[in-house]
Amino acid sequence: MPLESDAELCLVFERTRTIAVLGAKSEWGSDAWNVPRYLERAGYTVRAVNPKLASWGDAPAWPTLAALPERVDLIDVFRAEAHLPGHVDEILALAWRPEFVWFQLGIRHDACAARLEAAGIAVVQDRCAMTEHRRLAASFAQRAEGERSPQG
Repeated sequence: MPLESDAELCLVFERTRTIAVLGAKSEWGSDAWNVPRYLERAGYTVRAVNPKLASWGDAPAWPTLAALPERVDLIDVFRAEAHLPGHVDEILALAWRPEFVWFQLGIRHDACAARLEAAGIAVVQDRCAMTEHRRLAASFAQRAEGERSPQG
């Protein structure tokens, strides 16, 4: 089952350090630029994946997920639904597995999500990572504070 509850989404953000953005764009103002830049400013390491880009801002871009220099925790997908089956094949062929795959707002493919979940990868569908992170940011702070506070 795709991750949907606030607690599940908080877990995604809390356990993620490195994000690959599949379909990242270099045009300021596009969602595939704004969302990853927001996530970068929020403290995540972001890797742009797009065969049409040589760089993403001041950072390099990679043509495929397999070309990334390191494993990532989350793959954030900004690709049309029609491309998802091929991207799932690419993800499942990697030498490593991400813990999470996030299909951005407007992207839903239940069969692809089921394939990823069967491989042990948790999936979020049809949600904007930036919107959800902003909405849940207070929850992260409260949970982190609770973990630091002495008990009793």
